[in-house]
Amino acid sequence: MKKHYTLEQKHWDNPADHAMPEHARVPATLTIGNVKIAPATVLAPMAGVTDTVFRRFIKNASQFTAASGAASSESVNVDQTTTNQQSGCGLIMTEFTSADGLSRMRETKRKRYLTYYDDEHPISAQLFGSNPETLADSARIVEDAGFDLVDLNLGCPAKRVVACNGGSGLLRDLPQIERIFKAVRAAVTIPFTVKFRIGWNDANIVCVELAKLAEDCGLNAAALHARTREDGYTGQARWEYIAAVKDAVKIPVIGNGDIRTPEDAAAMVDATGCDAVMIGRTAPSNPWIFRQIAQYTASKEATGVGTYDQPTDEDRYRMIRTYFQMLVDEIALEEQTEAARAAAITASGQIAREQRNRDCVGKMKQFASWFTHGVPGGSTLRKQIFDSKNGEAVLNAIEQFFERNRAAEEAGAEVILA
Repeated sequence: MKKHYTLEQKHWDNPADHAMPEHARVPATLTIGNVKIAPATVLAPMAGVTDTVFRRFIKNASQFTAASGAASSESVNVDQTTTNQQSGCGLIMTEFTSADGLSRMRETKRKRYLTYYDDEHPISAQLFGSNPETLADSARIVEDAGFDLVDLNLGCPAKRVVACNGGSGLLRDLPQIERIFKAVRAAVTIPFTVKFRIGWNDANIVCVELAKLAEDCGLNAAALHARTREDGYTGQARWEYIAAVKDAVKIPVIGNGDIRTPEDAAAMVDATGCDAVMIGRTAPSNPWIFRQIAQYTASKEATGVGTYDQPTDEDRYRMIRTYFQMLVDEIALEEQTEAARAAAITASGQIAREQRNRDCVGKMKQFASWFTHGVPGGSTLRKQIFDSKNGEAVLNAIEQFFERNRAAEEAGAEVILA
């Protein structure tokens, strides 16, 4: 059967329930090189998802204060010197970026592609490719752009990436990985990390050997998605390989795979001894997951019982409205920047603006299925969003949908589930 690796299809196969030892919790801090991550939680790099709008959105959704329903933020050691705000998400990562493309881009386009804001620190830029020299050049570009860390992608299972010997395709060529590690490590002074899978398939498990190689080549941390490339996103993540990697190296190990709840995050740490947890596909459907982990940790430290807030319908309304408005605002900011560079909008500029608006609406439709998960009548809202032609129409559909739901609740009527 042909496998698809688009994020929309990354559902869970019969997710496991984990026993919860009393002491299990996510660490408060993690240090990678000279960068302090607090708490020890990481937003995974996701193609087509973790652009600057989504990254800042997650940071805001993850804000953790005493008002959010648990103990004070100090109890989870959220360090404002590294996060700029009290956020339950300690580190964010960019979408994976082609090293070949980055090295060929004009300076102006490169700056736009590597856009990030001050409140995104600490932030890591993830690169993929197979040529050591090109990856080293791109790592220097990333360092010059002010990123706190640079990461090498050895995990993407997409056919188009693997066909170029990038992503998880390199798992079949450890000597080439070693050449890449050495070239990039020699090129930059910022922390250098790697994200990888346990192997190409069950007959080619290389995660422990690869982690040792990373340590020997001077990398500062390793993140393991506990599946093979052949697994894609199916079956259960095999956390025992995260434990094996942790036992094999002294550099920090970040665990990734099947974290849907704060309990899952704590269970992974307990089962593997990993130094931090990385969360991917849960984040688009539950942007509060990082805040919930912080609340769970703080309440467990304070009372011995882990608790956290569950989002209300009003929370979901604000979340959807906020993210979509951020998309619209980002396009408006880009247009203002371009207008400052040109006295008049040229024909090509008009085409670019129309393309950005199409991209904005496309992103809204992409996220609609995740964001409406758990919303009463969510399928109705999804259809309205899919039928919308522009950003304003999407925002109007959201306002009208939730206003009708509020009116129905106030009138004591049952909200119809679509």
